[in-house]
Amino acid sequence: MPLPAPDVPASRRLALDCRTLLDHRVGKGVCGCCGALRPRYKRLVDNIFPEDPEDGLVKANMEKLTFYALSAPEKLDRIGAYLSERLSRDVARHRDGYVCIAMEALDQLLMACHCQSINLFVESFLKMVRKLLESEKSSLQILGTNSFVKFANIEEDTPSYHRSYDFFVSRFSEMCHSSLEDPDIRTKIRISGIKGLQGVVRKTVNDELQANIWDPQHMDKIVPSLLFNLQSGERTESRSPSPLQASEKEKESPVELTERCFRELLGRAAYGNIKNAVTPVLMHLDNHSLWEGKTFAVRCFKIIMYSIQSQHSHLVIQQLLGHLDANSKNSATVRAGIVEVLLEAAAIAASGSVGPTVLEVFNTLLRQLRLSVDYELTGSYDGSTNIGTKIIKAHEERQLQEAVIRTIGSFANTLPTYQRSEVMLFIMGKIPVPGIHPALLSSSSGPEGTRMIQVMLLKSLVQVTVGFQTTNMLTALPSSFLEPLLSFSLTEDPEIRLLVVQILLGVIDRHDNTPKFSNISIIADISVLKLKVDKCSRQDNLFMKKHGQQLYRHIYLGCKEPSSGRQHYESLFSLLGLLSVELANEEVVVDLIRLALALQDLALSTDEALPVYNRCAIHAIAAAYLNLICQLTTVPAFCQHIHEVIEVRQKESPYLLPEDVFIENPKLLSSLDKVEGDVLFLQSKITEVLGGSGYNTDRLATPYVPQYTDEDRLSKRKSIGETISLQVEVESRNSPEKEERTPAEEITFETLKNAIVDSVGMEEQERERRRQVVEKFQKAPFEEIAAHCGARATLLQSKLNQIFEITIRPPPSPSGNISSGYGQSQSRSVPIYEMKFPDLCVY
Repeated sequence: MPLPAPDVPASRRLALDCRTLLDHRVGKGVCGCCGALRPRYKRLVDNIFPEDPEDGLVKANMEKLTFYALSAPEKLDRIGAYLSERLSRDVARHRDGYVCIAMEALDQLLMACHCQSINLFVESFLKMVRKLLESEKSSLQILGTNSFVKFANIEEDTPSYHRSYDFFVSRFSEMCHSSLEDPDIRTKIRISGIKGLQGVVRKTVNDELQANIWDPQHMDKIVPSLLFNLQSGERTESRSPSPLQASEKEKESPVELTERCFRELLGRAAYGNIKNAVTPVLMHLDNHSLWEGKTFAVRCFKIIMYSIQSQHSHLVIQQLLGHLDANSKNSATVRAGIVEVLLEAAAIAASGSVGPTVLEVFNTLLRQLRLSVDYELTGSYDGSTNIGTKIIKAHEERQLQEAVIRTIGSFANTLPTYQRSEVMLFIMGKIPVPGIHPALLSSSSGPEGTRMIQVMLLKSLVQVTVGFQTTNMLTALPSSFLEPLLSFSLTEDPEIRLLVVQILLGVIDRHDNTPKFSNISIIADISVLKLKVDKCSRQDNLFMKKHGQQLYRHIYLGCKEPSSGRQHYESLFSLLGLLSVELANEEVVVDLIRLALALQDLALSTDEALPVYNRCAIHAIAAAYLNLICQLTTVPAFCQHIHEVIEVRQKESPYLLPEDVFIENPKLLSSLDKVEGDVLFLQSKITEVLGGSGYNTDRLATPYVPQYTDEDRLSKRKSIGETISLQVEVESRNSPEKEERTPAEEITFETLKNAIVDSVGMEEQERERRRQVVEKFQKAPFEEIAAHCGARATLLQSKLNQIFEITIRPPPSPSGNISSGYGQSQSRSVPIYEMKFPDLCVY
């Protein structure tokens, strides 16, 4: 029986099986019989592989394959699939040489071809890269990373809607955390991971059709991986080699590469992506307790602030402020670290970086300041001292408070003048003023907390006023700011008084003259001070006319305080000097001279219980200031009198001059009972010599007497805790007898409580009345509503008639009254043009 004819498909399958067995036997004699059965693109691909993989890619055959791919782009996806198939088989068989050749061929094809069919080829390429990255061999991982980086640098002509990079983000992030024992291999793997992440970012960040790399699921992997390498490879400047020796190494340093990648990532971040990029940084610093060291956290945010677009800086600031609030019950060292980062970020950011919510920034910082004071006083974060409560270290809280104050100043320095004035008013509104708004403090703080908050906020104001420049003093120091500020200058706390004077110096000094007055001394020629004196503007004149007496009075009362020390007197002298060079006109000069003479009288007075040092200091301030003002006025006779008195003091009473008073250990007398004669400045003599130069002699001859106000008595309280009730006395200004006063009304807590309750009751009654009216008009019949409105109209008309009668009735006539027949006087109506008015009423 004859055998059946062979099946054609079966023979075809046999040839394919033979070809598969001989895939890697590329000798001429072996595969010559199967070559005609293979597609051309497969033959071209096979020909690029040499017999010995060490010989490398066959360049001539590679050029043929590239030309074929460019001539027939529809075959490109098949070429990629076949190369992928061969590479997978070589990886499985550990033929690393052929793997390298296949990847090199893929790279060359990828670089050469930019047709529309490239997408299908890229899928095969990424599949092969993924295969290499999944390998356990570090060399293959590095090979796959390098190929991916080359691919990432290619700009594709056509978008891809379905390509995913999730695996690459995860794998490259994992490589960044490599923990192999061999340090060289570990470094290479980490560098490859960083380069891979950089490639993913470059490939996806600007393509809206690609996977959104800014999603939290990706950022939570990329950013911590970069920070891990930035931290682990951080080196100090002292340990780093010279730039010439390290130039080649630095190129492959994980730290340098990480920083470049991190900067590139942040530089590409748009407005809506800043939050997703910064949040992982905050979480990484939290999880690894890196806030306490400050150095690394500061370095990270310096990179962030310098890399992002300048108009987005305020977003980073806001995130840091929010993170500070979220950690408000964390340790002081952590909060201090966040505040230090804020300080550096504000210094780096450009003007206006605080953004649209300027006051919210300062509100957050002031809130942290207040919380820190409460924590320091209570000793715990929840106000209790139960077992297990975290105990707070006072010195750490103090360091935090100082850091917050510095940060407030740093933020203020980035603001324009008008915004800085608003911030000063805002901070002033937060300071608890005795007897006015004590409820600003928590109940757990008490009087000591009040004082600490006052000190901290005034220190913040000092920082805000550093470098403050204004052309209009009325807007810089409005009444709403100046009056509460000056009320603090009269408290018994010397530290608070000193801070108030420093704030005034910062605002008034517009030409950096304050340092020139820091050393109180008798200077024969003040030209050596090089004072900058400008002509007093109209706004300055208005300011001094409005607030000058307040400033004089507080200088006087500040000198009068027994607790004032050397720093207080030096600051008050600087304030006198600044008023003379910044805000002085002829009237102000006269008032300042009167003030200096009044200070001399104060030091001579026996009614005031002032220590000897304070009396000598006041004499010294008066002498130093009169020496200054006489040279500024350039009146020779005035200067001569001042210099004569100073010369007498130098010979007979050196303890009345600043050189012997404002030193470390002043040598003073036990008492100052006999200060008289030529050692005193004479008001009559000064009035005489200045009157000859055109100054107001009447004003000069009038001794200066400060006017005490209720504000002064209120400010004398040591703390809010001492304010039990206020005695409000209302004096009748129109009564000629000043001794008669209305009874004092005592305002206590019960009075205020009753007033609040009464106001609430009145509101309820008004609300009920309105409800009844509305209900009546909604439900009552029409006739009743019409009658009600008619009655109201009749009442209104009668009232109007009464008003018209009073208005139209003629006024009393200057010509007198007429007597009626019944013995009653009746006004006689006279036309107004016939009335005779007194001469004083006619013009």
